[in-house]
Amino acid sequence: GINAEYGVCSEMLTAANMLPGNFVACGGLDNLCSIYNLKTKEGNVRVTRELAGHNGYLSCCRFLSDKQILTSSGDTTCALWDIETGQQTTTLTGHEGDVNCISLAPDMNTFISGSCDTTTKLWDIRDGMSNQTFHGHELDINSIAFMSNGLNFATGSDDATCRMFDIRSDQQLGCYTGESIVCGITSVAFSKSGRILFAGYDDYNCHCWDVLRQERSAQLMSHENRVSCLGVNEDGMALCTGSWDSFLKIWN
Repeated sequence: GINAEYGVCSEMLTAANMLPGNFVACGGLDNLCSIYNLKTKEGNVRVTRELAGHNGYLSCCRFLSDKQILTSSGDTTCALWDIETGQQTTTLTGHEGDVNCISLAPDMNTFISGSCDTTTKLWDIRDGMSNQTFHGHELDINSIAFMSNGLNFATGSDDATCRMFDIRSDQQLGCYTGESIVCGITSVAFSKSGRILFAGYDDYNCHCWDVLRQERSAQLMSHENRVSCLGVNEDGMALCTGSWDSFLKIWN
């Protein structure tokens, strides 16, 4: 059942939670990152901070801790915020188009971003600098995900391909697509082992790609509209897909 229900960000595009679950953040077309405290002394859920500073829609947000959060925006920038003061501590510039997605490295010192400029960038949170830029996609990059080793990452794009890149060799390792796939990818996530790459598509399907063989190992067909998001739970035993058909589905 629903334990809490409350008004959220206008035209919400992204959301994130801070473990062990005290805070939730969301953002969207209002250009704000709104942070909710789920465990107030009064017992009610309320907005504790609204982070204003982006000049475009908020596309993605990820907590570093209960004191810091990272955001990306349609204004071509990413930003690191001090939640307590509500101020941007670092503005990360370098993309030439909307930044659609970000993914934090396991060590939380670096992150990767994907953009409408068709590139991904590796950033160091400590100095705010972009250290590497990866090319290969031909259209907007909509989703990006680190592998658990922190050395590889996958991307999903409107060019109908998923790709995997290696940070150490500074190059693309694989491209995942097929002749029958002609639509964009909205979301990507790795299995716990990293052997399978899950990808959600505009054509209502979720494809499961064998990372090493670069071939499709399964196709999940159940949604009746665009698969807009997906994720693997912490122990790796289940995949959840979300769709514009208004359903969340759990696969194992």
